[in-house]
Amino acid sequence: MQIDTTTTVDISEKKKQNSSSFVSKINAYLTHPGSGILALITMLAAILTFAILAFLVGYILVKGIPYLTADLFAMEYNSENVSLVPSLINTFIMTAVSLVIAAPLGIFAAIYLVEYAKKGSRFVGLIRITAETLSGIPSIVYGLFGMLFFVTTMKWGLSLLSGAFTMVIMILPLIMRTAEEALKSVPDSYREASFGLGAGKLRTIFTIVLPSAVPGILAGVILAIGRVVGETAALIYTAGTVAQVPDSLMGSGRTLALHMYVLSSEALHMNQASATAVVILLFVLFINFLSGKIAKRIAKG
Repeated sequence: MQIDTTTTVDISEKKKQNSSSFVSKINAYLTHPGSGILALITMLAAILTFAILAFLVGYILVKGIPYLTADLFAMEYNSENVSLVPSLINTFIMTAVSLVIAAPLGIFAAIYLVEYAKKGSRFVGLIRITAETLSGIPSIVYGLFGMLFFVTTMKWGLSLLSGAFTMVIMILPLIMRTAEEALKSVPDSYREASFGLGAGKLRTIFTIVLPSAVPGILAGVILAIGRVVGETAALIYTAGTVAQVPDSLMGSGRTLALHMYVLSSEALHMNQASATAVVILLFVLFINFLSGKIAKRIAKG
């Protein structure tokens, strides 16, 4: 019986390399104490961030999972079961309508700013400043604007459509800025190689630049989804708080976050509000997982 010693030798060599690298790091930190202090601070910051996130997720799960009952997932809402299913369906509708409008606008605006606009143009600078300013406006201001313009002036009333268009205004700067940064991160050598092979500007953008920037663009879309799913203040004044699935986009309906807010504000169904928080968390995690899978598939071609 022949014994293969190659694997044993490789493992021992890796252990020696790891130990030697660890010792060299310690010696470097002793030689330069400032580097060691900075490394310690960054490590503590990372541990603290992870601990806070783990605590929040754990607290939500512990408080909400015991109250995920069958009544909570009934198809129709009433004062006894306080079902979240209508709000869940409304959340899907609100997110889908908002993204269908905001994502193409934001991505195409970013393409113009990066690929077509003149470098250092005042117009481009004005667009960027406007987008950054809009990103910092409180959501209640968007809600009041949506109520005055979409609900009252456009005569759409309290409806999913009014809420969706208000959400579009809120997430458009976010998608545009993240898509712009993602397009900027694509090396110019990709574009030059495509032009050298005879491809035109439009073909280069859609076959070379955009696929390379997909992970960054999807990161912005995920952030936008999170903002839509978690929004309450703007939707109170635009979408309303009716706990049912409307017959059309012109009907009123509450989202999951608004459903949780209403339950907690009434102080009669705090346990069900905690269970709704669990569903919101799972919804966001599912969207993140799905977006990651899509990004990997697009990146592989």
